[in-house]
Amino acid sequence: MTLSELRSKSKPASRRSGNLGVSGIRVIFEKAQTIPDVIRLEFGEPDFDTPKNIKDAATRAISAGKTKYTSGSGIPELRKAISTKLENENAVFYDPSKEIVVSAGATAGIYISLLATLDPGDEILIPNPGWATYVYSVKLAGASPVLYNLEALNDYSFQRNLVEKLVTSRTKAILINSPSNPMGSVFSRRDIQNVAQFAQDHDLTVLSDEVYEKFLYGDASTSNLEHVSIASLPEMKGRTVTINSFSKTYAMTGWRIGYVAASEQIVDAMVKINTAASSCISTISQFAALEALNGPQDSVKQMIETYKKRRDATVSRLNQIQGFSCPVPRGAFYAFPEISRTGLSSFDLSMKILESAHVATVPGSAFGSQGEAHLRIAYANSLENIELALDRISKVTN
Repeated sequence: MTLSELRSKSKPASRRSGNLGVSGIRVIFEKAQTIPDVIRLEFGEPDFDTPKNIKDAATRAISAGKTKYTSGSGIPELRKAISTKLENENAVFYDPSKEIVVSAGATAGIYISLLATLDPGDEILIPNPGWATYVYSVKLAGASPVLYNLEALNDYSFQRNLVEKLVTSRTKAILINSPSNPMGSVFSRRDIQNVAQFAQDHDLTVLSDEVYEKFLYGDASTSNLEHVSIASLPEMKGRTVTINSFSKTYAMTGWRIGYVAASEQIVDAMVKINTAASSCISTISQFAALEALNGPQDSVKQMIETYKKRRDATVSRLNQIQGFSCPVPRGAFYAFPEISRTGLSSFDLSMKILESAHVATVPGSAFGSQGEAHLRIAYANSLENIELALDRISKVTN
């Protein structure tokens, strides 16, 4: 081989990137791009526009020249607003100058949390079913994901006996997500207390993904439904990393803005990681997020009410489709029907629905082995589109 050929030869990608794989969500997404009239029920993205007051705040920030670098931890005003929010709504105080860091959405928040709390070779307990990105992020951080089962039979509650046997000398943390993606389930206060006791008994850090905290749908059977931040429980703040985002609550997915609250030591590590990776988070998005917290919250209430109507219609229709059985989700904006009676795997059924009904859903297998025999259906679309989509699904499955 000549010197010129050696210089021009492409180098292979890293083994780290090769281990990530492609999520089932992405497979469906890419296929859906080729279908012109597809109805999108696969992506967890609000169909609402970002509220006008938030967009106006971003425009004002641009006009005022607030387009420069900021601290790797985020602008002080936003960290103060986040601290106030956490104290008032989640019953836990975080020092805005030392215990809060702004992140590029919850996805980046989870990743920098993993980098700040785990070393290569460490193990972290991850829910199964659970958001596929958890596993990818853990692997990218050089740690090992160990999946703990959440069972439909037990309403996806935390079953300590199922998790206990997974703990080893390498286990350093456990990740929880409530309300849950993909099931729409909500951990009760008792569940959260059980996780807290488990973490204390085994000296574990808890990573708590709370991005769907506002998406709770109380009714006559769930009058005591509440979101409980595990950091608010006694002796838990110091061992908890709370992750949240503006993406779902304020329909700000593309703004890429979220935050993490943790101990000073962990936040200091995350600020260093933020700075090394991207210098800082978008200044304009930070000022938009500041308005989201400090401005009127009417739009959030209206969106939640709309999601509840969509949820009720979605579940009612799913339970009329042959081979489907769907419990009523209490949170987030996902339905997770059981589909084993169709005789198809979740991936095969999802592809059949996509190709024949032109409706994009996600196979439950994309969320772990416990997700098999389910589909995830996001009702983050208009009621009209949801009804049309379920009409189409019914025709190809009955």
